[in-house]
Amino acid sequence: MTQPRLHSVQCLGARGLHRMAYAEWGDAANPRVLVCAHGLARQGRDFDVFAQAMSDRYRVVCPDVVGRGRSDWLADPAGYQIPAYVSDMVTLLARLDARELHWVGTSMGGLIGLGLAALPGSPVGKLVLNDVGPVIEAAALQRIGAYVGAPGRWPSVEAAADYLWSISASFGPHTREQWLALTRPMLKPCADGFELHYDPAIAVALRAITPEAARAGEAALWAAYDALRCPTLLLRGADSDLLSRDTAQAMTQRGPRATLVEFEGVGHAPTLIAPGQIAAVREFLLAP
Repeated sequence: MTQPRLHSVQCLGARGLHRMAYAEWGDAANPRVLVCAHGLARQGRDFDVFAQAMSDRYRVVCPDVVGRGRSDWLADPAGYQIPAYVSDMVTLLARLDARELHWVGTSMGGLIGLGLAALPGSPVGKLVLNDVGPVIEAAALQRIGAYVGAPGRWPSVEAAADYLWSISASFGPHTREQWLALTRPMLKPCADGFELHYDPAIAVALRAITPEAARAGEAALWAAYDALRCPTLLLRGADSDLLSRDTAQAMTQRGPRATLVEFEGVGHAPTLIAPGQIAAVREFLLAP
């Protein structure tokens, strides 16, 4: 398997500068850029298989959102918020200088893409929202909040993979080798084995969400969704507990009237490794 080029860009936050790392696949001179943004507790190498599949047509860029992967951790956990991530991505896009920009975002990465694509004058020409929408089901937030930020150390990559599978089985069927490939970039060495790559403080904002804040956030996300002017593809795991079927159907009827594709046997969220998942996104992105 080929390896990506690894880069980083300096971004401005409330406490000064921080470094955001990203992996890049395909021709570095290609003016057609596809940005792939990961979920809450994941990192950009989740997209290795998908990025390679798309690198014949795009320069594919997969950032590690700040606090994850090879990116810096923030001194103030209050900075781990979608508007701040959108700001970081604006800096990244300035670096990339794309003539044509498409966005694929899984879960949190979809919300970042939604925020970016809804801005007046946004460069996002096509948007793929992978198992996320303006309404995030409370049961999923509780499930994710139960493990994000929890301490964990494992004596081997295989042991870590077993743990990560126990909290991620909703990703759908994967071979052992596929799961180990997804696991390795999630880890960093420590004194007695391996620990997770991300700042545990990314959970602070998640656990601070009140019902009132959730309702206000939902209204703001619907407003952003209704402001979209780009073609939008909505992917949904048929068993998803985060994106309900009702919300997904509503997204096909308002705003950009997203095209909905569901994947059977998958919950939250499709990993875009299965050939059928890759094909659905590729067909949408490359259509005239």
